[in-house]
Amino acid sequence: MSVDLAGFITDMKAHAVEHGFHVHADRHFIESYSLVQAWEVDLHPEEACEGPLEMLMVLEVDPRVILGFEDLVMENVDFDEEQEGRLQLPFFFKWALPPLPRPPDLLILATDLAGVSGTTLPVEVSAIDTYMSVTDPAARSLSLVGRLDLSLREMYLREVKTCDVLECAHNVSMWLLDQAQDWLDE
Repeated sequence: MSVDLAGFITDMKAHAVEHGFHVHADRHFIESYSLVQAWEVDLHPEEACEGPLEMLMVLEVDPRVILGFEDLVMENVDFDEEQEGRLQLPFFFKWALPPLPRPPDLLILATDLAGVSGTTLPVEVSAIDTYMSVTDPAARSLSLVGRLDLSLREMYLREVKTCDVLECAHNVSMWLLDQAQDWLDE
């Protein structure tokens, strides 16, 4: 008995399409020493095929969490709240924008995004300033990450509800696209 992670990703890709996303590619990584795995799916809203928004949907898998869950399932142990909290996998939505000539204030951006995403998908905002030379001004790129912890029990039973999360991710994407026009104008 194991959790069908590949099936979950396949279902998520199909579900993302139903919520207005266009899926481009997916990748599965396995780190050879620790066996930590990651599934990455390149996607974006259907309205944004021409850019400038890049987006990933990522599931990270620690094999110790999977093995611990499978041990409990095989022993027919009832899950308590503490075990449920430890038996979760992080699921991310990651957005990136190219260097912006007119970048936003990060505090205002984070506050505005909190209004868009609410508590459904909290979004962390960060920026990277790149200097091509000492005399050039910094080029600021934005990176945004929304994280959701998925219950392995719900994944195993195929009871994960992601409609609200995908709808929220689509709303965040569309909001970023609308704002990016102002940030990219020279």
